[in-house]
Amino acid sequence: MSGQLVSGDAPTKEMPLQSAFYETRHGAGAVVHLHSCHSVVLSVLPETDPDIVIPPITAYSVMKPGRIKLLPYFMPGDPAMGDAVRGLLGKRSAVLLANHGPVVCGKDLDAAVYAMEELEEAAKLTLLCRGLSPTLLTRRQLGLLPDLATWFDVSW
Repeated sequence: MSGQLVSGDAPTKEMPLQSAFYETRHGAGAVVHLHSCHSVVLSVLPETDPDIVIPPITAYSVMKPGRIKLLPYFMPGDPAMGDAVRGLLGKRSAVLLANHGPVVCGKDLDAAVYAMEELEEAAKLTLLCRGLSPTLLTRRQLGLLPDLATWFDVSW
C-alpha cells in the first residue's frame, strides 16, 4: 500500500493514477485500466458530458461502473492524473481519461474486470444511441437499484 516495490516487475508509470483509487475508494482491491475502442471514442467527442459520460441506458451500466467522470487529457504517467482522481473524493469508481481510456476500481479483480466490461459495452450502446433520443432510466427506476446515491445529484 505504500507503493514500495516488494518483488516482480517495476510498476506501470501510471501508478499514481491507480494508487489514487486505492487511497480514496474504501474497499478498492483492484484497478483496471484499458485503452478500449468505444470508451476512447466517447472520450474525444465534444458532446460527451464530462459529468455523465454514459447516460443511464441499462441497469447494469449504472450498477457496475457507476457514474463515470471524464477527466481532461494528461500525458501518460503524469502524476496529475492521480491528483484528479483524488479530487473526486472517492465518489467515483470509474473515470474516463480524455484521449486515453477508462480506469475502473472494484473490491477485487473480478469485480473491476466485470465493471470494465460493462463500461465498454455501455460506451458502445451510448455511441449507437447518439442522435436517436433513447428512453433513459428515470430517477424512479434508478431509485429501485441498489447503491445509487451518486446519481441523484445530477439531472438528465
